[in-house]
Order: sequence, then C-alpha cells, then structure tokens
Amino acid sequence: MAGTAAVSVVSGLISSGGAAKRRRAEAARKAKLQAKLANLEKNRQVIINPYEDVTSLSSMLSNPMANLSVATQAAEMQIEASDISLANTLDTIRATGASAGGATALAQAALQSKKGVTASIEAQEKSNEDKRAAGEQRLQEQQMSEEQRMQQADVSGKSFVFGQKEKREMQQLNRVAAQIGGAQRAEAQAGSDQTAALSGMVGTLGSIGAAKLGS
Repeated sequence: MAGTAAVSVVSGLISSGGAAKRRRAEAARKAKLQAKLANLEKNRQVIINPYEDVTSLSSMLSNPMANLSVATQAAEMQIEASDISLANTLDTIRATGASAGGATALAQAALQSKKGVTASIEAQEKSNEDKRAAGEQRLQEQQMSEEQRMQQADVSGKSFVFGQKEKREMQQLNRVAAQIGGAQRAEAQAGSDQTAALSGMVGTLGSIGAAKLGS
C-alpha cells in the first residue's frame, strides 16, 4: 500500500511539474503573440483617399469657335488681280478704238466675275475654318476622354492595391489572434492538469495519513 501511494505521489509531482512547465510555456507564447498582434495593428497601412490626385480638367477646355475669322485677304488679292486685268483690257479697248458698249459689257462681266470669285473664296475659307474648329473640338474631346480614363485607372489601381494589402494584413491579424486563442486554451488546460495532479497527490497523501492513523 505504502509503495503504491509513494508511486502515486511521485507521479503526481511529475505530472504537476510538467503541467506547470507547459502552462508557463503557453503563457510566454501567448505574451509573445500578443506583442506580435499589437505590432501588426500598430503598423497597419494608413487609410488612403484614392481620389486625392484627381485634378480638374477644366484647363484643357477651350472654345475652338472663338477665333474664327472671316476670310478676306484671298478675296481682296483676287479682286485686285481682276481690277488690274480689267484696267489692262480697257486700255487695250481704248487703244484699238473699240465701242463704249463693249467696254461697259466687259466691265459688268468683270464685276460679276469678282463677285463670284469673292463668294467662292469666302465659302472655301469659311468651310476650312469650320473644319479646323470641328477638328479641334474632336481633339479636345478625345484628350479629355483619355485624361479621364487615366485618372480613373489611377484611382482603380490605388483602390486595388489598398484592398489587397488590407486583405493580407487582416489575414495576418486573424491568424495571430487565433494563435493567441490556442495558447490561452493550452495554458488553461495545463493549469487544469496541474490542479488535477496536485489534487490527486493531496488525496493520496491524505489516504496514507488516514491509513497510518488507523493502524
């Protein structure tokens, strides 16, 4: 009986010592993990505003119609050339002694010619101005669209990077938190094992004492 009791006491001491050692180890591991968790939380990325670099595009806008001009220089040059031609023709008529009626008809024809030339050149120049204005407007629209696309791509890129980093950081935080929970449970179990071992040892010693008193 005494031998068995002695073995039980020794076993209880060993079990209690082992449980106490495990409890201290789990407590130390828990403290280390808690420090790691605090550091992860402290060094989480700063929340960003992905739109902070978006700027106004109003400076790209202008009125392509603002500087449209009425074309006159080409018409004036053409009219001047027609006047010179008419004067030369009149000189020729006077020199050859042609009738005044012929000169008048020629002058009227020249006038109509000048009007036609003027209208034609003005129409061409105006058409060219309108085409340039329309082309400038299309170019501005394309540039604006491309700039908006680039700004949106920048915003989307920043949002994606932030989201991925946030996801990774939360995974780390959750993993460490789970490890802390495991360490807490292991520490509690080791404490329970130590208490059970001590209780068993105390019970054995009590039984030995009772047996000695009864003998």
